[in-house]
Amino acid sequence: MASSNDVQRLYLQAIMSRRFLSQKLAAQIWYKCVEAVKAVDETLDIDYGEDRASWDAWVTKINAALNPLDLEFAHTIDEPTGKDMYAIVNRKSDEIAQLATEYQIAEITYFKAILEQIMLAPNESYCVSSLAALREVSHLKSTMTKTQAERVLGSFVARGWLVKSNKGRYSLATRAILELQPYLRSTYPDEVLECTICMEMVTSGIACPTQACKIRFHTHCYTGYRRLHAHCPACGGTWGAADDQSKMGRVGERAFRDGQENRGRRVRRSADDDEEDEEDEEEQEDEREQSQASQPVAVKKEKKGKGKKKVIESDEEEEEEEADADEQDEESPPPRTQGKRKSRR
Repeated sequence: MASSNDVQRLYLQAIMSRRFLSQKLAAQIWYKCVEAVKAVDETLDIDYGEDRASWDAWVTKINAALNPLDLEFAHTIDEPTGKDMYAIVNRKSDEIAQLATEYQIAEITYFKAILEQIMLAPNESYCVSSLAALREVSHLKSTMTKTQAERVLGSFVARGWLVKSNKGRYSLATRAILELQPYLRSTYPDEVLECTICMEMVTSGIACPTQACKIRFHTHCYTGYRRLHAHCPACGGTWGAADDQSKMGRVGERAFRDGQENRGRRVRRSADDDEEDEEDEEEQEDEREQSQASQPVAVKKEKKGKGKKKVIESDEEEEEEEADADEQDEESPPPRTQGKRKSRR
């Protein structure tokens, strides 16, 4: 027998089968679920409304049902389009565990390594090149090859965790920002930027051009703000024309500068500086060993001098020492000859 609770059950089944939904689609599914239950029993009194307040009340009801499962029907804003988006996300203590149902441990570790490079990218660019992403494989304690890494990267993009631009750079997808935001805020508190308007996380948008000013916007939030204001809300700087963003600062891939990846050097969190130093020392030691191995082996000789045994590494060094000895002999004065003293008679 049908009941009003069947609407909630049908709705949960519908949204769990989808990865990500816009608010418009999510509301349409709610309406279809109400219609389906009423088609069975028209006498049922089911609350439904198209206004925002009714929608917010429905989302609260859905989250009450999901809360015992550590799940949430969460809301975020899609940075490129400004659309309201919803998704069921995992809210367990280990926020990175959302990946566990889809990937193996080595693949999750690889994702976290790429995530770190994105969050620590210079100039607030929040992206990493394809080469830098593949280079992370060599720093993992796993047997993953670069060919396998390319396949895994493609999977991250296909499943909505990463976005790959036409220039071959990876950045965080809306799904990653929504589901991993607690992890990102706790792990990278100094790198997380917030939009001045909506207070949501910004990885792509507009920055105030005034140096040292911390004002950041999503592009769609800036557009709405700029219609009414011509000055920065923090520093008071005057901006250009409302339809001209060329003089504004950038956040995201548009802030990427060629060569910013320190010629292949990885960026690391300060907490990992000691580990980074150890890795650098190991790399330098390996380079020295390889350099020594590529040079011809010097023939060691022994030379005695003043009761001590001295090791000469090569014939060239021995010749240099002999030349120095000759120079010293030439510079030193000749020994004085002592004549015999004649005795007086």
